[in-house]
Amino acid sequence: MSYTVKRIKRFLHDIRVELKKVNWPTKNELFMFTGIVIAVILVIGAFFWVLDTGFVAVLKMIIR
Repeated sequence: MSYTVKRIKRFLHDIRVELKKVNWPTKNELFMFTGIVIAVILVIGAFFWVLDTGFVAVLKMIIR
């Protein structure tokens, strides 16, 4: 077996070992974290929408 193939097998083995150490979230934690992410995205999106609307209004007043 070539050296490259051995390295790839070792790499894949190491990945499997490390993934067994991962503390995976429970179903409830997953839903909670997903809800938090969606809420933060909506708040930031609304903030930038208001900011953009304000800038457009100011620019319209300047142009007229």
